Amino acid sequence: MRFSPRDALIAAFAMAISSAASAQTAAPDRTVQGAHNLRPVSESVRVENHTRPETCAEKDNIDIRFVNPTIRKFRFQAIHPAYIGTLKEDLALPDFTDCDLSGDPVHNPGQPRTVTLYETPWMSIVGQVYPSFWRPATVPVRVGERVEQGLHLVQVYQRVGQRLEEMLVVYPPDGYWRARPLPAKHIGWTAYGSSFMIGPVTMEGRPVVAFKDIRFEPETKTFRFSFRDGGEGSLRLDKLDADHISLEVALSGDLPKDKPFAALRSMYVTEINNDAARVAWREAGKARWGEEHILDYRGGEASEFWLGRHVPSRHNMSAPDMTLSRFRP
Repeated sequence: MRFSPRDALIAAFAMAISSAASAQTAAPDRTVQGAHNLRPVSESVRVENHTRPETCAEKDNIDIRFVNPTIRKFRFQAIHPAYIGTLKEDLALPDFTDCDLSGDPVHNPGQPRTVTLYETPWMSIVGQVYPSFWRPATVPVRVGERVEQGLHLVQVYQRVGQRLEEMLVVYPPDGYWRARPLPAKHIGWTAYGSSFMIGPVTMEGRPVVAFKDIRFEPETKTFRFSFRDGGEGSLRLDKLDADHISLEVALSGDLPKDKPFAALRSMYVTEINNDAARVAWREAGKARWGEEHILDYRGGEASEFWLGRHVPSRHNMSAPDMTLSRFRP
């Protein structure tokens, strides 16, 4: 098999990110400068908590939005929960107990299909069309010269050792992303959990980000996208290892000034049935973090933010914690 220079570049990058291991376990932002744990200066954003109680484990009732019209760069991270080393097996099956989904909108696009958008020995980009979805799939997705219409899901796989590991997905119709680190070695597989959104968040039945188009650059591992409501954005894979995945976000153009620029979505029913249960935040200039239960948190100012769990749940037990940090103009 002959490899192109581009394939060689991707291989080198894949080996670098898969072999890097983080030894830190305390700070949500995994950045170390010199011998000290110094975080870059981060602007403050307003955090709005629109979470409501829910009895159905398959509904995203956690709704956290981030507001500051001057922010143009920030970082998302998905980090294995603090208890990951104690898990011997995972629980990730759906739970439709106490769920009435009959009122949800349904669009039937036709036959389901799977399409490979890009593939090398070290990376694979796959698109999925579902038999039904809650919103029409009208966002074109481009990878290189290939353009696909009607995709409900785009999956990014990274080869590590002998396996392809799915580590990032995006749903083009509603702007939801999910990310996860490489699996912990003693488990071999870990679940997705909370979702995040990038760009102007608007309510259309539920919070969404409406894309005009999505493009993926395999050489730089960067998604680029434009928004229906104005402006553009990008998401670049910065680091990936068996502890966390770090994603660098940039926004530009004529973004709406009256809409949140990012959001976190997840679910909470009880302390043992959730994808996230608690939040923590740090205000600019303060050394102490605030901590609160997700249903009690009233929002406020934050320069760093964490959403996760202190104890395992019976729902997506291994799902990662999520952090936002490094907010910059």
